[in-house]
Amino acid sequence: MSEMAETVDRKLYPEAVTPWDDPVWRGEALGWAGEALGARGLRESGPRRVRVRPWSVLVRLAVDGGDGPVWFKANPPGSRFEAGLGQALAGWVPGQVLTPLAVDADRGWSLLPDGGRRFLDVLDAGEAGAGAWEEMLGQYAELQRSLLPYADRIESLGVPGARTAALPGVLDRLVAENGALTGEERAVLDGLRPRVAEWCAELVALGIGDGLDHADLHEAQVFHAPERTPGTSRFTFFDWGDALVSHPFCSFLVPAGRAVDRHGPGILPRLRDAYLEPWTTAGRSLPELRHALAPAWRLGAIGRAGSWGRLFPGAAAGTDLEGGTQIARWLLRLADEPPLALTTPVPDRERADS
Repeated sequence: MSEMAETVDRKLYPEAVTPWDDPVWRGEALGWAGEALGARGLRESGPRRVRVRPWSVLVRLAVDGGDGPVWFKANPPGSRFEAGLGQALAGWVPGQVLTPLAVDADRGWSLLPDGGRRFLDVLDAGEAGAGAWEEMLGQYAELQRSLLPYADRIESLGVPGARTAALPGVLDRLVAENGALTGEERAVLDGLRPRVAEWCAELVALGIGDGLDHADLHEAQVFHAPERTPGTSRFTFFDWGDALVSHPFCSFLVPAGRAVDRHGPGILPRLRDAYLEPWTTAGRSLPELRHALAPAWRLGAIGRAGSWGRLFPGAAAGTDLEGGTQIARWLLRLADEPPLALTTPVPDRERADS
């Protein structure tokens, strides 16, 4: 791939060392992307925009002959699985995720089409309200249900396993490996250990198997497009580098928190029911599922803690990204009581909000 003008965005991580700083790696990566474009009758045609982070390298490639820009993504070893996972998801749930143009699973490289407008951009423009979060989470729950039969295959792709029954052990490992926790904080987590085991047992008893947990699902990780039917939207889910195999309900923690930040706590009961409605199968009632969502809300913090540290080797030098206080902060969220709104009924007349 020929040399092109480029801008490099390092945001808050100007000192982070990534493969993009290695000219040999950069040449190989861009060469691979160029060959993949050529195989599809495309060629690079304009300046590159490069986003360098300790956890990924993302390059926007302007191309001739396509429907928009193309994106090259490189993952570090800890999330290298994302390339192969993205390819597999495109076959299992087409239309709900991005379909890669090319993948090198061994190197953690993906070439991706442009997904359109992010949900974040639509919300910021005032073109969607609180009801759009309900629609998004309902579609995400349907995606999760479709993927339940593939849990073992997902884990075989290298996606970390944090099965519900194994979460107490995952917690033990994260606490033991963390050097930022104070003695008092360790005592708090040790005291929670029996309750964590009880929460896990409660979720296992619900009978919904382990599956794919995005673990960082928020408005910047979802594309939004209006459907032909007025008032409806289609959402496309992407950015699976924090994913793990765990209880699906653990996914609810992050998007619910982001929606509450934008719209206030009054959104939570409706958001909860929109997410749970697709799970009302096999005789499960909404009250039963609401009760189960409370422990999942807490246990989702373990998955978030586990995702920290999936960085390029050496990229965290001089930062606290490799674990430390971020992991400790998420682990201590286990002590937070779930919002009462998780079990608050929602009158039917309040379900239809724009």
